Amino acid sequence: MPFTMYITRNFDQMSRVAADVVETDIRAKQAARDEYVLGLATGNTPTGLYKHLAKAFNAGRIDASRVRSFNLDEYVGLPGENAQQRALHPESYSYFMVSELFALLERGFRETNVPWGTLIDQEELIEALAKEPDCFELRGTDKGKAVVISDQAQGILRMVKEEILDAYQKKIFSFGGIDLHIVGVGGRGHVAFHESGIPFDASPVLLVKLDDNTVENAVADGHFAQVDDSPQYAISMGAELVYQARTVVLLASGARKTGPVCESVLGEVTCEVPISYGQRFVEHGGTLVYVVDEAAGAALLARRAEVEARGYALVDVRDQPYEPVADLTFARDPESGHMR
Repeated sequence: MPFTMYITRNFDQMSRVAADVVETDIRAKQAARDEYVLGLATGNTPTGLYKHLAKAFNAGRIDASRVRSFNLDEYVGLPGENAQQRALHPESYSYFMVSELFALLERGFRETNVPWGTLIDQEELIEALAKEPDCFELRGTDKGKAVVISDQAQGILRMVKEEILDAYQKKIFSFGGIDLHIVGVGGRGHVAFHESGIPFDASPVLLVKLDDNTVENAVADGHFAQVDDSPQYAISMGAELVYQARTVVLLASGARKTGPVCESVLGEVTCEVPISYGQRFVEHGGTLVYVVDEAAGAALLARRAEVEARGYALVDVRDQPYEPVADLTFARDPESGHMR
């Protein structure tokens, strides 16, 4: 079935079911070839999945040393004097991935990649955008917009386009594309920083001007001390690039995700709900898996007949046992110092 939706009881079961889907895919592909390319997301939603996945790698059921990973997004404008300080900032997505997955592995991935947003000096970027208004176009119907840089741009804008945006896409393609991409969903149906209203064809890898609410919420949620410390831009895979993976596994937890999850399945394909692109992905032969808790999946359950009339599979696994994320502990091996 090209589009399967699993309805789970809660966050713990969602994490376990999603980890099983990912582990099964990795095992099958590693049996056939040397390297596996894994797409990764940040945020609270995949953290339980990552703990289960680390256990699977450390148990030897799948081989971390044969995995190459690419993350969805990264901030531009984190506090720090240079790229190294910005990458090590506790709110960077590079730091998040080390904390939530990479440091849990006894054997590291063959290579890890996070979009190179920390290489960009935000002040220089803002100055260049002000000086060269004819070298870029803002695209989007809402406050969050893609900054589409033209081929005529010079200086830092040219560097961002060629060495940050285009180069990330080319590197993904150089390894044959992504086998499976783990993604979450924003409250308005966005994926990564492909915000609601940014056109699908804006760019495969996006430079995004974050809207004021996103910046203010980052401060209100305690991620940054003040607005001046919060990034104003981000680098993100666009929805079209995300859905070029062979398999996409989307996780959603909580009532705030109920509407966009249902709309992405039963509504129109629209950039107002970027994850709705998944319908087009399935039509063209991609494999799409939703793993959502019962709060996020409530509207799908209520409209089950409509879901199944489209030929999609809705699988209710709430009565099945699962391993709580709280029980997934990692200890250092006293001899090797590795996590186990």
